[in-house]
Amino acid sequence: MRGAAGITGIRYTGRDEGAEKRYHRPCPEPFSRYPMRDTETKLNPLDLLASLFGSGKGGYGLDEAAWRAVLELPLFDGLDAAERQRLRNRVIGLLADKAFSGAGGLEMTGAMATTIAAFAALQVLNLGEDWYAGWTEIVVYPGEFVYEGEQMDETGVVHHVRHARSGEAMERGPLVLSWQDVEGSGRGGRFNVVIHEFAHKLDMRNGSANGRPPLHAGMDSDDWARILQAAYDDLCRRVDRNEETLIDPYASENPAEFFAVLSEYFFEAPDVLHKACPAVYAQLAQFYRQDTLARLSPTGGAIAL
Repeated sequence: MRGAAGITGIRYTGRDEGAEKRYHRPCPEPFSRYPMRDTETKLNPLDLLASLFGSGKGGYGLDEAAWRAVLELPLFDGLDAAERQRLRNRVIGLLADKAFSGAGGLEMTGAMATTIAAFAALQVLNLGEDWYAGWTEIVVYPGEFVYEGEQMDETGVVHHVRHARSGEAMERGPLVLSWQDVEGSGRGGRFNVVIHEFAHKLDMRNGSANGRPPLHAGMDSDDWARILQAAYDDLCRRVDRNEETLIDPYASENPAEFFAVLSEYFFEAPDVLHKACPAVYAQLAQFYRQDTLARLSPTGGAIAL
């Protein structure tokens, strides 16, 4: 989510400068992929409630025109015929399992649902859509929406926050997206709001989002913690010194955002992630069971999965 409050880390920890700077420092504008557009659309809890009475699970089938269009995006380059068929099956499974609804005046369509499902399915191409089990609703606004309310940081201090957001993932609850930002995703521009928010959902499979999703058998949790902590700390130091970074400074907000932002890079710009954090790239390749650098770049070296 954009503008997240503090999330308690497990295995690797958040920033150590104090709650206000640690969790509420604004992302520097020159590097931000989440510009604060003018918006008066507020995240309405009634929209989330209404999603329960919307189209319901399986309300939209695969839109063939949207499916063909999404496969033309750079994000899906390099998939072979078998992978495209598996991706199609994953999309059909997600469309059957999730309830998509529009909010803020947006009229949801099968084409929109297919596009969102295609981005999300790519993340679990080699994992299975069961990784998105335990929740149902996907709510889509026309553009950015404003979240306003009280949030408690991990020190117990309550803050009144007002943030414009492109997406929001709620533990055991709905996932909320801005359609305008969905349309800007998948183009190799280091930004994909669907991948970002669905990464939070993967992270939440074992509790609150903390940058440590459940790891596969054979993955070393200590290696994950050590490697991601070192990369996270290095990014925080660079952001604090106002250095230009290859990775969006928003990833320095907390470990949950670090994992979600780097997941965007893993799929949208794996060459940039590999250059900035090769050890993190290798960990994400093991987690997602994909080598996106090899798939998207003819010169990309394969990672042993």
